[in-house]
Amino acid sequence: MKAHPPPEALQATSLAFHERHPLLAALTLSLAAAAALGITRFSYGLLLPAMRADLGWSYMLAGSLNTSNAVGYLIGALLAPLAMHRVGVARLLTLSTLMAGLFMLLSGTVLAANTLLALRVCSGTVSSFMFIAGGMLASRLSSLHARQAGLVLGIYYAGTGLGIAMSAVLIPLLLSSAEQHGQAHAWQWTWYGLGALCFVATVAVSPLGTAIGRGDVAQARRQHYALRRFSWALLSYFLFGVGCIGYMTFIAALLKEQQMPGWMISLFYTVLGLAVMASSRLWAGLLERYKGGQAMALLNAILAVATLLPVLHASVPLAFVSSLAFGAVFMSVVASTTALVRHNLEAQYWATAISAFTVAFALGQISGPLLVGWLADGAGGLARGLAVSAAVLLLGALLAFRQKPL
Repeated sequence: MKAHPPPEALQATSLAFHERHPLLAALTLSLAAAAALGITRFSYGLLLPAMRADLGWSYMLAGSLNTSNAVGYLIGALLAPLAMHRVGVARLLTLSTLMAGLFMLLSGTVLAANTLLALRVCSGTVSSFMFIAGGMLASRLSSLHARQAGLVLGIYYAGTGLGIAMSAVLIPLLLSSAEQHGQAHAWQWTWYGLGALCFVATVAVSPLGTAIGRGDVAQARRQHYALRRFSWALLSYFLFGVGCIGYMTFIAALLKEQQMPGWMISLFYTVLGLAVMASSRLWAGLLERYKGGQAMALLNAILAVATLLPVLHASVPLAFVSSLAFGAVFMSVVASTTALVRHNLEAQYWATAISAFTVAFALGQISGPLLVGWLADGAGGLARGLAVSAAVLLLGALLAFRQKPL
């Protein structure tokens, strides 16, 4: 007679992949964060020097490409709850990741600043959709595995670092190859490569997103909540957006001004990206321990110091300390907002609350590149602009300390 497996074995085999392997599922889902911010947003910092030199742009115009991307991000944040309700969280994640790849490809086909600005608005909108949808699914996954909730959220947001690291490796290779083949505008080829990475992310996250989001439509619906109770955290997060995007947009240009070789700037970005990836475990306990704004405050304070280090002295070791410290912290600030929402609100309010924090972040990122670019074009240059970014982050830390648990 054929032996039948025990009921426990049958139950284990019937569990979905994300239920059996939550950390691997979070790592796969993190490719959405990699595409949304690491590739679609922050990779532009590596492209800025080449595009500015080729097209003769001012720092303010060069920074406005990330400002326009943040405008799109704001639009996406405002529309995300409605979009998730209409098409579903998982489907929105798939469609937005696919569209991000398309807009990145199109950015490599044009030279006109106005057209590039419009494409950056479009890519910002869909990147906001994918980041919020991915955050919703990561929150859902963390609620299924309460003991590892902080780590699951940290792994998802650390995916941004993977996107930065991949961009730091890919962009110099594509730039060098295009220049060797005599391409008139070598930077255009990097947009094609970044678009291809978004398509790879689409293939990876689509089936997993469908599995995690199945039967969980209620979480995608807009549920109103008195968000003024998060006022201090929202103000802090706005200032975080101003300060961190100033650093991520212009740090490569500052290092180039300080005569750092191109290969070392790429290594700087790679180290930063790897530090982001490592941060998921580093701060997981902190995100679980504090229910108010303490985690956000501490992390913003560390960021302020990291931003200031390359400004104080043009030193290679100091620059890499800044890279490590900034990378190890900045996406954990983003994770801290999701943890704050999850600690203090019921699941039906998550979409509205996460979208509200994303709006605050987007408003900050609209202001940041313009502010730092305007300061960089004046007396004091990029160093002055980044010093102001550090001061803004420190103010954000002070405000976050005032956020109490609900």
